[in-house]
Amino acid sequence: MPTRGDPVTPPPRIATLFHDVRPFGGPVRDLVAVDGILVAEVPRDAVVERIDGGGRLALPTLVDAHIHPDKTSWGEPWRSRRPADGIAEYVAGDVELARALPTPVGERALRLMSHAAATGTRAMRAHADVAPAYGLAGIEGVAEAARRLADVVDVELVAFPQHGVVRTPGVAELLAEAAASGLVSHVGGIDPAGFDAVGGAGGDQLGTVFALAEKHGLGLDIHLHDRGERGLAPLRDIAARTRALGLQGRVSVGHAFAVAELSGRELDETADLLAEAGIALTTVALSVTTILPFRRLAERGVRVGLGSDGVRDNWSPFGNADMLHRAWLAAWALDLRLDEELEACFRLASDGGAELLGLPKADLTPGSPADFMLLDGECLPQVVVDLPRRDLVVRAGRVVARDGHLV
Repeated sequence: MPTRGDPVTPPPRIATLFHDVRPFGGPVRDLVAVDGILVAEVPRDAVVERIDGGGRLALPTLVDAHIHPDKTSWGEPWRSRRPADGIAEYVAGDVELARALPTPVGERALRLMSHAAATGTRAMRAHADVAPAYGLAGIEGVAEAARRLADVVDVELVAFPQHGVVRTPGVAELLAEAAASGLVSHVGGIDPAGFDAVGGAGGDQLGTVFALAEKHGLGLDIHLHDRGERGLAPLRDIAARTRALGLQGRVSVGHAFAVAELSGRELDETADLLAEAGIALTTVALSVTTILPFRRLAERGVRVGLGSDGVRDNWSPFGNADMLHRAWLAAWALDLRLDEELEACFRLASDGGAELLGLPKADLTPGSPADFMLLDGECLPQVVVDLPRRDLVVRAGRVVARDGHLV
């Protein structure tokens, strides 16, 4: 037993060597992880743990920049959906589904988020509804799921006023409670010129959510579904408020369907406005008319991420929280064919999401996070098209999933 003054021998460093892998489909080589970071070679004093890659392709793990785990019925018995016309009817259906499902929101969120991580998601921005119908149950359930998965997936949590801030009494107070809870990183908003202006009692939604973000040091993530000028005018307002409060780099807009309609000079001018204000966008590849022109936006300096949106919820029976499949959907929606186009969709799900969440790029070079997945494939474009199984998912140098299941 060492006595006072005796030198203490530090524990040996552990290096995990992933042997015989092909980063991005290139030549076979090794990847070495130490303390969660990729390094150029095994340190001399390290104890080596060796994992055989079997010649598999190595690709970065992905980032889901927009997902609603609290709404999901993933893993629950099939539930038929009724017709809905407009956000108000979808919101009513959300409440009906939440009351009908036997499984608590936290367990459902954990189930879905675990599946996402097992298919290669390393981080996500999760939205949870805040409304009198739920109180803060969605926030608390998703936050608990995130805590249980803390070593597997990074989670940013948005307090999302799906029911509207000015049209639904009690939402503003609940948003304030959520913002002060310490559980969320962002405050949300929704269509201040459309849905949340219809039937409301007056008030300024953007003023409310920006004030909460400023007071509590939080970011903002606002859904804009409205098209045309009704969607563009709030976007300009958001940009002005962001600059005025010095919140550049901390504000995102989801969907932004009005931007998806733009082209040419109008698109470039809007992109320049967003880039100057440091506002990021997320897209979810719903259709060719709603997916954002992400490559042109990125060229103008706008950060753009890709997300799952709702997964098997009241809004849609579709979705699977698999971000590689979401990259496939983006390519399919845009009718892309060329290798560089298919690769761009993958980069949207990897680098785009990482930049939006402020994470380091996982580019499989020394110094980058040891966050990657191993799968059978020829090259990156072929993987986007064929969607092979994720054989291994590695987070911070540790294998966290095999064959689509967390270990």
